[in-house]
Amino acid sequence: MKKLFLYLKKEPMLPIAMLAAALSLVLTPPTKALLTAIDWRTLGTLFMMLTVLEGFKQENVFRPLLRLTGHIGTMTGLSLFLVFGVFFSSMFVTNDVSLIVFVPITILLFRAAAQEPYILPVISMENIAAVRGSLLTPFGSPQNLFIYGQSGVSAWRFVRFMFPIWLISGVLLVCFVLALYRGKLRLPTNLGGTDVAGEWPAERRLHRTVYFCLFLLVLGVIVTRTQYWYAAVAVVFAAVLLTDRRLLLKTDYVLLVTFFCFFVFSSSVAANGTVAAFLQRVMDGHEYAGSILLSQAISNVPAAIVLYPFSRNTGALLYGLDSAGLVSMIGSLASVINYRIYVRAYPGNGGKFLKTFTLVCLSFFVIVVLPGYYLSRGGM
Repeated sequence: MKKLFLYLKKEPMLPIAMLAAALSLVLTPPTKALLTAIDWRTLGTLFMMLTVLEGFKQENVFRPLLRLTGHIGTMTGLSLFLVFGVFFSSMFVTNDVSLIVFVPITILLFRAAAQEPYILPVISMENIAAVRGSLLTPFGSPQNLFIYGQSGVSAWRFVRFMFPIWLISGVLLVCFVLALYRGKLRLPTNLGGTDVAGEWPAERRLHRTVYFCLFLLVLGVIVTRTQYWYAAVAVVFAAVLLTDRRLLLKTDYVLLVTFFCFFVFSSSVAANGTVAAFLQRVMDGHEYAGSILLSQAISNVPAAIVLYPFSRNTGALLYGLDSAGLVSMIGSLASVINYRIYVRAYPGNGGKFLKTFTLVCLSFFVIVVLPGYYLSRGGM
């Protein structure tokens, strides 16, 4: 029981999702229609993406990029490189993976440079970079993937709609980094060519090639919305099974089960006329604020699944969900990952993390919240 309690404490969204699904099934008894209403395509696509990205992490695919870090001469340049490494990589490998790659490297490099006071502000900016960089593409985050799959808009239209707030966020991140080192823009790193990139073993070349090809397959499935997505799931499963079956044990099944439970909750609520009508009235014209507020209670990914059926302005919903992670750590699961990495390196400093994280992220949110609102009003 103690182990179960500790596990559920580590994964708080899972019991919340299971409880929500159970309560919704009391409200609306399960039917065959309920099962068909579940978005199996998103679940299948998410399984493929999570599995392939586990392969990316295992095979250190970011090695060419990380090799550059030890050769940057100033702390300003190093911080910009790391923050925008997260910003751009999150567009393709999701925001949580980009943080898993870059935050430990940031801590290692700043320790080696004897500049530990800058670690918390910089990884807080990396958190912002993960949240705001990933919003540009349909596959940058789970909520983007879900809404893109449901909305029916083209990939180009999606990117074009998200581009203004993505660009504003990038410019603002540069300003935040420069403000951090004000008066010390040329502060040296003294890293002396430190190599934190690791190696690419020759015997793992096949694995890297397989995972890269599977990644391209997954992107193709997402962008084209092919009706044969289930065949792609079978290909990914078979390829990983033959290449490295142990990788299948590392897939984030907790996130998949959480998605499934919230799909059940959303479908059950939508099937209840009274509740659906109430949520429709509450959300109508308030998608931006509603998604930000609900995300502070259940995080933005579950909020996307719950609110989408009752939202008319999909663009406002998406902007709100992609802004929620700037308000609090609960707003985005990526923020929780950042927290875990930091407290593993600095046990007992959780409160210090929350203080700096909240100050940096809320400052950013206050600046972008109104531009986000006005940009989202036109719809996607």
